[in-house]
Amino acid sequence: MPDETTSEAPARAGRPTREQAQARQEQLLDRALEHFLERGYEGATIEAIAADVSMTKRTVYARHADKAALFRAAVQHGTRRRAIGPQAIAATRRASLEETLVALALLRIGLVAEPEGARLQRLINTESYRFPDIFQTYYDIAALPSVQFLAGILEEETQCGRLAIEDAMLAANVFMSMVVSGPVRFILSGNELGREDIDRRVRFAVRLFLKGAEPR
Repeated sequence: MPDETTSEAPARAGRPTREQAQARQEQLLDRALEHFLERGYEGATIEAIAADVSMTKRTVYARHADKAALFRAAVQHGTRRRAIGPQAIAATRRASLEETLVALALLRIGLVAEPEGARLQRLINTESYRFPDIFQTYYDIAALPSVQFLAGILEEETQCGRLAIEDAMLAANVFMSMVVSGPVRFILSGNELGREDIDRRVRFAVRLFLKGAEPR
């Protein structure tokens, strides 16, 4: 028989560690987002979300004041999880400016072209009339790093005399709207857009953008 005086005592229940609390919070936001993606804001309920993560409604409300607060937190969480990191953005730099812009545009489009990215974007588009701030949240997290990276490149090209751009941040935002938004809207509408079609549209728009930015 084992020596009872030396056997390890069972762990005592107590307050969760910071890591455990963080893991539970992420689990809550993961499952809440899935409920919102599947049912929309109106269809999802705190009761169902709480039951899905084995929490009480009181515990959920202690973390998030109401369903609207939980929705905002879940969308922000989902956006952060799918956001492109700085290394991936920097890796779009190519030998030529045109190829760099093409690579950056394709990277941004790819974020939405994947099924989970499309689901999140559709949810944001659908609920933006109720939560206009989630558009800004998505932009700040998912789009702004790419825009800032592009603005830096446009400033460099302007300083070297190869482009003539007065406001690099504005130009970078216009580029994203002009080159990226079209294919993204097409994809979100449920239409199939193959890689060759995306590449052809992007390259045409990139050349048009660069032509308009040439020194006069």
